[in-house]
Amino acid sequence: MKKRGMVAGIGSALVDILVRAGDDFLETIACPKGGMRLVDAGTMEAAVKKAPGKPAIVPGGSACNTIIGVARLGGAGRFVGKRGPDALGDLFESELRRNGVEALLAGSRFPTGRVLSVITPDAQRTMLTYLGAAERTLPGEVTPDCFAGADIAHIEGYMAFNPDLIRAAMASARAAGARICLDLASFTVVEAAGPLLRELIAEYVDILIANEDEARVYTGAGGEAEALDRLRREAAIAVLKVGARGSHVADADGVYRIAPMKPGPGDGPIVDTTGAGDLWAAGFLYGLVNGWPPEKCGALGSACGYAVCQVVGAAISDSGWERIHAYIETELEREL
Repeated sequence: MKKRGMVAGIGSALVDILVRAGDDFLETIACPKGGMRLVDAGTMEAAVKKAPGKPAIVPGGSACNTIIGVARLGGAGRFVGKRGPDALGDLFESELRRNGVEALLAGSRFPTGRVLSVITPDAQRTMLTYLGAAERTLPGEVTPDCFAGADIAHIEGYMAFNPDLIRAAMASARAAGARICLDLASFTVVEAAGPLLRELIAEYVDILIANEDEARVYTGAGGEAEALDRLRREAAIAVLKVGARGSHVADADGVYRIAPMKPGPGDGPIVDTTGAGDLWAAGFLYGLVNGWPPEKCGALGSACGYAVCQVVGAAISDSGWERIHAYIETELEREL
């Protein structure tokens, strides 16, 4: 099938430092379970030193995870960000290119950003984030050229902590002719930047993605149906993810319930939810730029989100990608 367009993502270029720990460790780093807290370099260093065991270090960042997923699915992906002059920056950029992503990375004298991602025994993840070079991106550095040729510009909600930058990104994406997708990213982001997000969504956003916690904080709704109804009033396409129960997609033509992916041959246990929402977005956006109907876009999102939960971190294994491609060929493309 001929690819319709490219997905260009913009966000923080971050390296994930993955550790397994109990809920008691979350108290020592003062971060609410399932949430994200921005910290300075010293706080990050102290938290990493306190963490039990030897951490795993892999490329990360919400938009980056999504764009790598789009590329691994066979789509065209570009990531826009800023890295530091260090080994972590080298690792980040080389992994983008290895996965087939066009890396549009500005340089900085500040260290490459990093995330301490704490995985508790229930597979939930909680994050401390030091943005480093990523937060030094200037609004003037994000121009329409960054999104040239893109069908969809995917913007992570974490950018709302830099109001001028996220506004510049959306304005440039719109000037380049791209549809704009916003992932609300974390309920803590919505709590901190709700008024700004409402303003930007009303002005720019075509595709709005939220999980149930983010949707609850953003809409104030008491249930899934009410939350989805409020989200769909604000964007042409609205997505509400409800974890292991699947997801809901709404557009001008209706509301679609997306079933969760069922375990299949070769699947392992759920070990970590890091990147589940990011990879769900990868599958969904890949389907959109290929002109798939909402049900199939959501089904591929579910497959990708489920696969990444079987590994520690946000990088689906090669065998996982093989199963996803087989699923596309045998189930999703048959009626297209």
